[in-house]
Amino acid sequence: MSGTLLKIERLTKRFGGVVALNQVSFEVSVGQIASLIGPNGAGKTTLFNCVSGVLRPEEGRMQLLGTRCLDLGGLASHEVACVGIARTFQNIRLFGQMTVLENVLVGTHVRTHAGILEAIWPWERRTHQEDRWALDRAMRLLERLALGGVAGRPAQALSYGQQRRVELARALASDPELLLLDEPAAGLAFHERQELMDFLRELKQEGLTILLIEHDMKVVMPVSDWVVVLDYGAKIAEGTPKEIQEDAKVIEAYLGAKTNGV
Repeated sequence: MSGTLLKIERLTKRFGGVVALNQVSFEVSVGQIASLIGPNGAGKTTLFNCVSGVLRPEEGRMQLLGTRCLDLGGLASHEVACVGIARTFQNIRLFGQMTVLENVLVGTHVRTHAGILEAIWPWERRTHQEDRWALDRAMRLLERLALGGVAGRPAQALSYGQQRRVELARALASDPELLLLDEPAAGLAFHERQELMDFLRELKQEGLTILLIEHDMKVVMPVSDWVVVLDYGAKIAEGTPKEIQEDAKVIEAYLGAKTNGV
């Protein structure tokens, strides 16, 4: 496929008298890594929450234009996951007492269809097939993210960087068309950030579309095809990484005169 996958038009979200998003419009192309940047409070996570069904905007339109043309505005979070959008969170949200494998298996749930009655009967073939598929997919993702050796450990027992990778594996387990990553490099060591960047490039080569929120410009600029900049809830610029680095409004609002060493 080619063309636009996610289309945001005049998206507006208010919290009382505070306008968190103000008529924001942009598009994310199929197979692209796009980044959403801006200062704290710019509205980035609010936009993610609207797209993923956590919040409902007052105005605007959100469309997923992949294998199906869908309006996301009226969908709940679980429905958004079912149509092909997965996300991670700024603050890690794992089931701490569940094992790493069980956490990732949660992500496969939207791709299985056996009902309660089918699950009750132990000889039901469809249930067994789906269980095998889910287990295989979860383990392959864990191995790929160097987590196979800790699959049976409680998620809360892992290091911070490992927990970040578990959350990423869980999102990928749902086989999404669009992956939303909210500050995936936050708190990672230098080598972990480099590994994350390499992994995102691999996912792009495999055809996955990614929309990324990230404050670390040394992550954003090398991996992004397109960058959208928010400030006080409004879009102030969008373009290639080079264009954004040279944009006077962006430098003033966010990057600073030295562009954070990028």
